[in-house]
Amino acid sequence: MFLLLRLLSRCPLWLLQGLGAIAGWLSWALSPGYRRRFAANARVAGLSARRWWPAVAHAGRMIGELPWLWLRPPTRPLGRRVRWIDDGRVEAALAAQRGLVFLTPHMGCFEVTAQAYAERYGAQAPITVLYRPARKAWMRALVDASRARSGLATAPATLAGVRQMIRALRQGQAVGLLPDQVPPDGLGVWAPFFGRPAYTMTLAARLVQQTGATLLLAWGERLSWGRGYVVRVRPGPELPADSTPESAAAIINRAMEELILQAPEQYLWGYHRYKQPRQGGL
Repeated sequence: MFLLLRLLSRCPLWLLQGLGAIAGWLSWALSPGYRRRFAANARVAGLSARRWWPAVAHAGRMIGELPWLWLRPPTRPLGRRVRWIDDGRVEAALAAQRGLVFLTPHMGCFEVTAQAYAERYGAQAPITVLYRPARKAWMRALVDASRARSGLATAPATLAGVRQMIRALRQGQAVGLLPDQVPPDGLGVWAPFFGRPAYTMTLAARLVQQTGATLLLAWGERLSWGRGYVVRVRPGPELPADSTPESAAAIINRAMEELILQAPEQYLWGYHRYKQPRQGGL
C-alpha cells in the first residue's frame, strides 16, 4: 500500500484529483448508507441538490490529493500553488504575540492549510495541529511522516496533546483544530449545528479563553484542474469570558455554518457529524 501511495504521489495534482472525483462518485453509487447520510446532512443545512451535488466529487478529490500532499518531499514546497486571501489577519495576530487558534472545518483541502501556514509563517511562529492517531500502524507511520515538516508539529488528542497546544499558544505560536470533528465522549457538549444537535468539542473555546489567543477561521479552497488552492482567512467569533461550554460551542458552530454556506460544494457532507461520541477520552 505504501509503495502504491508513493507512486501516486509522483502523479500531477490534476490527475490525482480527477481520479479522486471518479472514486467519489463510485463511493456514492456503491454505498447506500453513505449516500443517505450525505444527502440528509446537506438537506438539514437547507441546501438544494444543485448546491450540494458537486460535493460528491470534491469528497473524492480530497482523498485523491492526499498522496501528493502527504508524500511531497520538503524540497518541493507548495509555493505558487497556494494563494492567500486576507492573510493580513494572520500577520496582525502573530504581531500581537498572544497566540493564534485556527479553526478549519472539513471543507476544501483542510490538509493544505497547515502546510501552507508552516511554509509561510512557520519560521516565525510554528503551528501545532491536533490529530487523532490512525488505528493501523502503517497508516500512523505514513501520517506522522507526512506531517513532519519544518514549522509544523502535531499534538495527539490526549491530555498531553492539550498541554502541548497550550504551551505553544503561550509562546505566541499557532494551533489548528477541526471544530466540526466529533470528539470522544466527555470532551464535548451537545450544541446545534444547522439546527440539529451535534456533539461538539469544547477544546477550541477553552484554548482561547485560557490563553487569550486570537481566533481565526481558515479553509483551503480547492481550485479546478489541479491549479492549486486558495487559503481564505476570516475573523473568528467573539467568545464572551462568561460563556458556558454549551454557549461557546453554539457560537463556534454558527460560525462554521456561515463559513460552510459560502462554498457548500466543498464541504464533506458525508462526514458522520451527528453520530454519538465514541467512548474514551482524555
